[in-house]
Amino acid sequence: MAQLVVEPITVRELLERGELSVTAVAGATALGLARTTAVPRIQKPGLALTGWPEQLHDGRVLVLGGTEISYLADNANARTTGLATLFASDPACVVVCRGETPPVELVAMATERTVPLLVSTLTTADFIASVTAWMADRLAPSIELHGVLLDVLGVGTMVMGQSGIGKSETALDLVLRGHRFVADDMIRIRRHGPNVVGGAAGIIGHHMEIRGLGIINVKDLFGISAVRQTKKIELIVELAEWNVTEEYDRLGFDDRTQDLLGVDVPAVRLPVRPGRNLATLVEVAARNQLVKVQGIHSARAFRDRLHDAMVVESERTLASSGAEGRRGAESERTLEAKK
Repeated sequence: MAQLVVEPITVRELLERGELSVTAVAGATALGLARTTAVPRIQKPGLALTGWPEQLHDGRVLVLGGTEISYLADNANARTTGLATLFASDPACVVVCRGETPPVELVAMATERTVPLLVSTLTTADFIASVTAWMADRLAPSIELHGVLLDVLGVGTMVMGQSGIGKSETALDLVLRGHRFVADDMIRIRRHGPNVVGGAAGIIGHHMEIRGLGIINVKDLFGISAVRQTKKIELIVELAEWNVTEEYDRLGFDDRTQDLLGVDVPAVRLPVRPGRNLATLVEVAARNQLVKVQGIHSARAFRDRLHDAMVVESERTLASSGAEGRRGAESERTLEAKK
């Protein structure tokens, strides 16, 4: 059973993000850096600097821009009552943007409360955009599933099935055909809005286990163009042992889906037996998904053509039967007239 992974962000992680250009100036003790936030949104103080706490939320990243720092510098009440109100909300950390120098009272209170006080050289708008995007990705709902994820003709294809059924061998064959490898064995799947995106879990990225060969590095063997870090999952292909007692879909009229983090992802189930080229079948499944996205459903189009042909044949048969009946009636009337 796939288990939902929930990992709050620590202040230490935020401090290590190079694109945020932040440094710690106070409260950066081991306890302070271990503080966490689980909400992918920042908090601007607003009226809280006047002592009004209603709009503050606990555990947020609190951001102060040039306007707030100027207000604190010019208002003694804000440096006492306002800052006390801010820290009463127990923020995960406080970030001062634009490289501004924090007031002495802010540094002292951050040190006293063991709340990390960080300074970023970015403008307030740039910092908020960057940190919000990163936190949204980092805190996206996620699960880990066994399988192989590939980019087949631009379609994110996840191959699943029981251990030893041939998932990795099929993926290797697809890589040899020019398709791109994302991850093998354990796939970390995150939800971003209406989409689910997969990538390697942990340090196993770009590595694949082939029984008899061991662990290989796809990037080293086939080059950078043969791999990618993540891919939106658009098709699930399940490989299953062939069972003579089981009925398999032979027409494809109805589309199957599988739920991933609340998103219905198109899915197909391929029975495995000697003589079946699984790589070819997976590639054709991806091609078929491509045309479905464009509004072309091959199986349903064939069904409609078959139905139209049957209707035409039925009308022709009825017309022929009607003509035969009319000729029979005319013959009978002719015989009656002769009598």
